[in-house]
Amino acid sequence: MSNNKQPIRWLTFIVLVLGGGTVFKLSSLKDAFYVPMQEFMSLSNTQIGLALSVYGIVQTIGNFVSIYIADRFSKKILIPLSLICVGLTGIYISTFPSFYGILIAWGLLSLFGEVIYWPVLLKAIRLLGDSTQQGRLFGFLEAGRGVIDTIVAFSALGIFLLLGSGAGGLRAAILFYSTCVIVAGVLAYFLLEDDKINTKDEKGNEISKNKAAWNGVLKAVKTPEIWVVSLTIFTIYSVYCGLTYFIPFLKDIYGMPVALVGAYGIINQYTLKLVGGPIGGYLADKKFHSSTKYLRFALILAAIAILIFIFMPHHSLNIYFGMSLTLGFAALVFTMRATFFAPVDEIQIPREISGAAMSIACIFGYSPQLFCFALYGFIIDKFKGLFGYQIVFSLMGFFAICGVIVTSILLKMIAKKKLQGVVQ
Repeated sequence: MSNNKQPIRWLTFIVLVLGGGTVFKLSSLKDAFYVPMQEFMSLSNTQIGLALSVYGIVQTIGNFVSIYIADRFSKKILIPLSLICVGLTGIYISTFPSFYGILIAWGLLSLFGEVIYWPVLLKAIRLLGDSTQQGRLFGFLEAGRGVIDTIVAFSALGIFLLLGSGAGGLRAAILFYSTCVIVAGVLAYFLLEDDKINTKDEKGNEISKNKAAWNGVLKAVKTPEIWVVSLTIFTIYSVYCGLTYFIPFLKDIYGMPVALVGAYGIINQYTLKLVGGPIGGYLADKKFHSSTKYLRFALILAAIAILIFIFMPHHSLNIYFGMSLTLGFAALVFTMRATFFAPVDEIQIPREISGAAMSIACIFGYSPQLFCFALYGFIIDKFKGLFGYQIVFSLMGFFAICGVIVTSILLKMIAKKKLQGVVQ
């Protein structure tokens, strides 16, 4: 960042982090209020699951549309619009609608949060810095989201408890989430700069914004490096999905007391995000001078660590030692999760098609959530005891090894691009 523009860009970064830390609180309502949702909104386990399925379907299909809209419209329009619409949907949810109303609401949360907001946020973060800053930008984005997420989540929980842990408390917590995201949207409208959309083709001819956006879509789709980056994210996210099952693993195999489950979950979801983001960004930018090189190194470590972990004598190990091992592995994964979008800059994607590139990366990078949770859960239910968990951990190791192969291919593609640039 140039010195004269640093204050403006850091202000932009703060606004983006504020939105990123509040936009998904409503769609993740189950994380803190699963039982109250069942009791006061009359939802069964199956119905909550169906709402989340609708969310995933809209996200997967909608991200194909976001390949076009992310570069067609300015972030000054898309980010405030999506945040405010998420908040308005939350207000509707606070009325405790019927089950079909819940399905519609979660579909809308996915449309505005995942389809419209998230790829544009990633694009905006990328454009805030040059290639030497991408790891830190994405790392601090993840850490900042963790801070906001923690403050907002515990505040909502406090409101719920303060109002007697009843229907009124749940309604107030939902309205609190809604207010936070609407405020973030209003601030974004007044504080974000407008994007300058390039309306010239490669020959310098003036074209419409629609034509420019479609040209960007075609260019992004035809760029093989984008697909390899997407595969990199896919492998890391597949490993990340497995972290969820460390909690039942420690409970079933190590006999972790219920009192420790909550503490472990908070550390696993919040503390590691706060720590892993900055560390991953720093290592990628300052030590490896390449996000892709760092991701390959971290994936090698992850593959070795999980394979060793599989064959350890877990039945005879101390619970705190087991917690330390799993949290250490999770911390490594969080450093990768914080920086796995950074290689988009390394592959020299033109900045005017950043939105399309990020949308493609989101579609395929996040697709493991469509099957990994179900697969891992099925394996643990099918194969009782330690053996089931060993199979899940083996799959995590397999995905890590695949990630090493994919990042090695990506590094060769990056080196080839750099060589072509020098020759030209």
